[in-house]
Amino acid sequence: MDAETPKDGELSLPQAFLLLATDDKGGEPELPAFVLRVAVAGAVLAELELLGAIELQGKRVRATGAAPESEFQHQLELIREKSRPHTPKRWVAMLESRAELHRLYEGMASLGVVEHVGEKRLGLFKTTRYPEKDHAPEAALLQKVQAVLGGAPSDSRTTALTALLYAAGLLDRLFPGAEQIRARALAKDHWPSRAVVDELRMVRMAEAEAAT
Repeated sequence: MDAETPKDGELSLPQAFLLLATDDKGGEPELPAFVLRVAVAGAVLAELELLGAIELQGKRVRATGAAPESEFQHQLELIREKSRPHTPKRWVAMLESRAELHRLYEGMASLGVVEHVGEKRLGLFKTTRYPEKDHAPEAALLQKVQAVLGGAPSDSRTTALTALLYAAGLLDRLFPGAEQIRARALAKDHWPSRAVVDELRMVRMAEAEAAT
């Protein structure tokens, strides 16, 4: 596929997903922690694919050998350095990281999209929230995704974002009652989103078995 880099002022795909997955006023994620980490890992893979840095060859993810510089060089180098290529699901499991969420939030804070708010509870435990500071980026993203749900033509980034939102189970919260047939089809055709669905299914099955 042709490489597609973010336009000036445009959030990366992981940032866009994280922004939509965060409560505007409270500044806390609206998804369980493990779902958020897995979905963002899938978004990193999707971003690297959009940049032309990786591709799916058969059932394995491989680096292409040429890509523009991006904030996801660390993840790209991990993929490049593996002597045995892994499946998308395996990479989602390997890349999911609490530290990556923090880095992405801080990046959006530096852009003025969200605000870093640190708090102490009971004088002991420090918590960090990222309430929205500038609503324009989120509003633009929501408008684009809503157009996709309505059947409008879509660019590659919005298509990937819509598929990831569906895979993470977030579309229902963002667009209650909206028809999701197209989003389901997009998620099925988008390999990073399929990897998110597969990994979440495995985690939930493991949790269910552990609870019995």
